[in-house]
Parts: sequence; C-alpha cells; structure tokens
Amino acid sequence: MAEAEATVGRLMLYSYWRSSCSHRARIALNLKGVDYEYKAVNLLKGEQSDPEFVKLNPMKFVPALVDGSSVIGDSYAITLYLEDKYPEPPLLPQDLQKKALNHQIASIVASGIQPLHNLTVLRFIDQKVGAGESVLWTQQQIERGFTAIENLIQLKGCAGKYATGDEVQLADVFLAPQIYAAIERTKIDMSNYPTLARLHSEYMSHPAFEAALPGKQPDAPSSS
Repeated sequence: MAEAEATVGRLMLYSYWRSSCSHRARIALNLKGVDYEYKAVNLLKGEQSDPEFVKLNPMKFVPALVDGSSVIGDSYAITLYLEDKYPEPPLLPQDLQKKALNHQIASIVASGIQPLHNLTVLRFIDQKVGAGESVLWTQQQIERGFTAIENLIQLKGCAGKYATGDEVQLADVFLAPQIYAAIERTKIDMSNYPTLARLHSEYMSHPAFEAALPGKQPDAPSSS
C-alpha cells in the first residue's frame, strides 16, 4: 500500500474520507495552497493495519503525510509541519495570547473530544456495554467539549469572522471537522452553541473548507 517516498515535489496524504483527523489535514493543505496526492486508507476494512501503512504510522491512524523522505503521522504535527514549511498564509498569529488560545482550542478538540469517540473506542463500548450505548457516550463527550470551547471563546472575547479573529487560524482547522461531524453524524443540537454554529456557517462557505468535506473526497461513497 505505502510508497517509501512521495513523488518528487508533491506531497502524499494518506486519508480516510470520514476521518475528522484526516479532515483537518486536508483543510490545512488547502489553506496553504499545497498540491498533494490523495491516498485512501479504508479504516472499516482494516487497511490501517496493513504492514506497509504501519511503516508510515505505527499507531495505525490516519492521516499520514509523506513529503519526500519525511513522514508525519499525526494531524496536529502535520498542521504545524505545514505551518513551518509554508508560512503563508499563517495559521498562527504573532500575538502570544492568541497563539496560545489557538493551541488550546485545537488541543481540546484533538485531545479532549475526538479521541474519546474514535472508531476503536465506540466499538469497545458497544461490545462491552451494549449495542447503541456508544451514541450517548459520543454526544456527552462532544457536548462537554463544545461547552468548554463556546465559553472559552466568549470569555476571551476574541471571535471575529472566525474563532480567534477575522482570519482563519489553527483553531478553525480543528474546529471545523469536529463541528461538521457533530451536526452530520451525531445530530448535536447546535442552538446551545451559538458561536460554534455561526462558525460552522462560515466554514461551509470557505473554499478551502468546502473542498475538504468528507463527501468531496475520492474514496467517499457516491451517495455521501
């Protein structure tokens, strides 16, 4: 499955259409205007356990980004790698407080929401607790995280057109996929999160975000 190196001058992104972590990486690549080759990894078929893919990411997670001899196997690390390699347009502000806030929001999504309802966790809950129990668990984790982020943004009074100002930044890269999944898959009532609901509307009208949507990917089912 996995090639050792990307085509000269072109990055390769190993992705699954429905993965919110892969969704982040696609947004970041689009925002930076980076051309890349899409390499599908079907998580439902267990392709993340293919020995060749494990060489790229021993954690057996997507996404994985291949840039020549460099391989990055984490969406947060991928985004920061792209920020360093392609500094324009910037995803992190110069202001230290706003930079820290962007990292904090991204971390809440990446560490405090998404990992608690990934495919492995949900399968374990359904097997050990009962079929369908994972739905309630997922809703609880998302609502807890969304409440924290909504309050954080309001407390800081930093929201403009986007989460931390009038320009798309790191926080938006992580928020957009999580909000999208919450609405489309988990059916979260976003009326409890007016700031996040407004941000979702902005993301859906932004070309870089729109092109990264799950249903737009080459491995997405035709009906998605």
